[in-house]
Amino acid sequence: MQRWRGLADLPGGWGRCVVTIGVFDGVHRGHQVLISRTVELARQRGLPSVVLTFDPHPSEVIRPGSHPAQLTTLRRKAELVEQLGVDVFAVLPFTPELSRLSPEEFVHEVLVDRLHAAAVIVGENFTFGHKAAGDVELLRTLGKRFGFVAHGATLQGRALPDEQDGGEITFSSTYVRSCIDAGDVTAAADALGRPHRLEGIVVRGDGRGHDLGYPTANLSTPRFAAVPADGVYSCWFVRSTAPGERLPAAVSVGTNPTFSGRERTVEAFVLDVDEDFYGQHVALDFVCRLRGQVAFDSAEALVEQIDDDVARTRSVLRLT
Repeated sequence: MQRWRGLADLPGGWGRCVVTIGVFDGVHRGHQVLISRTVELARQRGLPSVVLTFDPHPSEVIRPGSHPAQLTTLRRKAELVEQLGVDVFAVLPFTPELSRLSPEEFVHEVLVDRLHAAAVIVGENFTFGHKAAGDVELLRTLGKRFGFVAHGATLQGRALPDEQDGGEITFSSTYVRSCIDAGDVTAAADALGRPHRLEGIVVRGDGRGHDLGYPTANLSTPRFAAVPADGVYSCWFVRSTAPGERLPAAVSVGTNPTFSGRERTVEAFVLDVDEDFYGQHVALDFVCRLRGQVAFDSAEALVEQIDDDVARTRSVLRLT
């Protein structure tokens, strides 16, 4: 898969292509369907498939300070897109100048003049151009004018069980963020099609976990990372140096109230591994929330609870 930053220097001889457009944060199951349809149509036409996304998040440029929690880093997004068979992952820097393009200007300058789109596939709620003035119907109209076809794909979701009053939820990045914010990593995984991943660099902590007999790898996470609600989770621990290896881990998210902590931390106790992960880039795949954050009366009571957390992690990850 080719990876482009900007569209100023496309490969020589670049011809027509099939494009899908979006932020695609999380690359959830709805995104996966949209991207897969793009890949399928491109193959039918004998053309390359292009995922066109934006960085930074448009919200941060249009309304500074409103950047939503980030489900996937740009690198992780590219990895997930590549797994779907896409030919080109194109990142368009989202600038104030880009945000001011009218829908007609965006289509002409980006889709027609640069990418030479033969077909464009977007979600049925897609909007574009200055103040989100363009919609799928306008995209179809402009496509007829400029020589490409536009498809608005139905949003994906699933029915809720009767005990939750029935109805249906639509897979969206906003929905996934709400699940993670509530600590419901199981529901988030259902919408993503895989566990939510949190990445970071292992940094030095206060060493208290080592003193308790449970040394932890403390993650420094990206600024806008979607960190689950405070609590204890069963996770898979993945190192960038060994991406095919998954290590079981019990992970604490929160402020360590037993010791009157104030700073929110993410601490992973990796089971059955005696290694210092300091300085390594790692990822946590959140499988299940075991419990909320609790302040214990003593260190001994905390250790007893951690013993149980580790045992439950073994059970959840089916290590026993």
